Amino acid sequence: MNKINNAIYRVEQIFTSVILAAMATLIFISAITRKFGLPINWTQDVSLLGFAWLTFIGGDFLMRSGKLINIDMLVKHFPFMVQKVLTIIFDILMLVFLGILIRYGFPLVNGSWNRVFNTLPISYAWCTLCVPVGSVLMFFTTVQILVKDIKKKEGDE
Repeated sequence: MNKINNAIYRVEQIFTSVILAAMATLIFISAITRKFGLPINWTQDVSLLGFAWLTFIGGDFLMRSGKLINIDMLVKHFPFMVQKVLTIIFDILMLVFLGILIRYGFPLVNGSWNRVFNTLPISYAWCTLCVPVGSVLMFFTTVQILVKDIKKKEGDE
């Protein structure tokens, strides 16, 4: 299981790096060409597609790396057992939320096949597909985090 997690982590790292670099490059080139009166209109749609995928795949990448933002100003002042219970509750709520995204994400994709981007000859479903795909990845990552949080003992980091 650890090999699969490491492989997924590495693929997500490469994917998010490439998408972010491509988006930054496209937006920069588009801004330069627009300044000279030669706008490249399709870069906006490509950037939208990249941003959608970057948001969901990047979310899972950050969850796996442990670098997802965590607001614990109040929680860290509670005793260990209270912190542990609250963490487990938050993990379960995250699973419920991701389950909802998965449940309604696939019908969203199914309903988007006939819609196309303004400047690209591809279906908008390729953009909405990031919702259920990223949510499934984050769901399994959250399950692993939940198991780790349940096993956590006082003094563990």
